[in-house]
Amino acid sequence: MSFGQGGPSWGPGDSRTPDWAALAEASAARGRRRKWLMIGGGAVATAAVAAIVATAVITTGNGGASSSGKSASELPTPADLPSETSAPGPSFSSVAPPPPPDPKDYIADEKKDTAPVTVDAFFPGRKLTMGDRVYAKGATARTTNCATTTQGALGGILESNGCDQVIRATYSKGGIAVTIGLAVFGTEAEARKAAQQASGGVASLGGSGVPTFCRAGAVCRRTANSYGRYAYFTVGGYTSGKNVTTNSKDVYAVGDDLTEFAFRQIRHRGEVQASAAAGLPAS
Repeated sequence: MSFGQGGPSWGPGDSRTPDWAALAEASAARGRRRKWLMIGGGAVATAAVAAIVATAVITTGNGGASSSGKSASELPTPADLPSETSAPGPSFSSVAPPPPPDPKDYIADEKKDTAPVTVDAFFPGRKLTMGDRVYAKGATARTTNCATTTQGALGGILESNGCDQVIRATYSKGGIAVTIGLAVFGTEAEARKAAQQASGGVASLGGSGVPTFCRAGAVCRRTANSYGRYAYFTVGGYTSGKNVTTNSKDVYAVGDDLTEFAFRQIRHRGEVQASAAAGLPAS
């Protein structure tokens, strides 16, 4: 048997014993050579793949298209970007617009409060609705003799503060009647002073379905207020002649409704005139 060049050989009749250790060493050496050849080849292949990938990356970065359709070489440099624009910027006026007119200015002085002063201007219609409460309108009156519309000391107080005229209207509901008197002055200061000094009260106004009430010593509820150049007074009670007490919540409720209504009418008068002065439609 022959093992090829360099290996031990023996023939028939050869009494020599093979050198098994040498044979094993030779086989191991051949195995190691094959292993190193395989490792070396793998390293070469890995290096080749890396080189291909790197080449593809470089090629894509230099010559490939960006997501916006332009190549990297076509992007503008900072020096190419516009630094200024010729378009004018927004401009703002340094003059603030005038504030809207104050409605109270138009009811504080007769020089501005030029709208007609009539019964219908303040107490229009045939009834008054406040929420779910409806009051029938009774008699109305208007006079420039302010003292004749009052009881007690109120007449002198109105005259001494320059009262120009008084408008009265009576409203009733369920056996209760309230007369409201609207006294007109030249200025807000005059009206305020008259309301603060009030003593006695406005005289009740019967008629037009409402019997005489709050006369002949009957105890009634009286109020006094002012807004702008107007002072307004109420007198309210039972049409039966029964006296009003602190427990007469129904009388108080009607009087409060009439007072609130008068205030709203005066304020609305100012709003209408202020809107007209500003060229705005009346609300």
